[in-house]
Amino acid sequence: MVERLRSCVVAARESALVLRRLLVVMLLVLGIQPAMAVEGMAQPVGDPVVEARVNKLAEELRCLTCMGQSIADSQSSFSADMKREIRAMIVAGKNDKEIMEFMVQRYGDFVLYRPPVKSTTWVLWAGPFLFLILSLIFLLMKLRKRRGQDAAELSASEHQQAIELLGKRGVDRP
Repeated sequence: MVERLRSCVVAARESALVLRRLLVVMLLVLGIQPAMAVEGMAQPVGDPVVEARVNKLAEELRCLTCMGQSIADSQSSFSADMKREIRAMIVAGKNDKEIMEFMVQRYGDFVLYRPPVKSTTWVLWAGPFLFLILSLIFLLMKLRKRRGQDAAELSASEHQQAIELLGKRGVDRP
């Protein structure tokens, strides 16, 4: 009896130790996670003029990981890094043109929501219109081809066979 009681006490101590370790790990994970989230965010410097410039520039730049969003709208770590970099350049005294040139030099014209029209970006500007025109031409060709085709006349036996097939499916006969 004493031996059994002793084994129950040892098991209880072991399970309490496991629970303590689990609690410590959970507290560490929960404590580190908010700190990591704050570290990944682009922290404002507190100057409203600087923040207004950062937001204005962030609206004009595309997030390269989200593709359809500006870096001002995106919550990705890439956009947070870009905002942090813009903020650092503003604090360093660079003007908006220099910042935009730096971003284009680093990430290419695609980072701009309104890329300049030049030989390397003509597809960005003309691509949707070319696609629309080619689609319309293709559609018109298909419609003309369909209009030119006459429906083949059925022979009497084929007509009777079609009526029988339609009748078996429960379709009313004309």
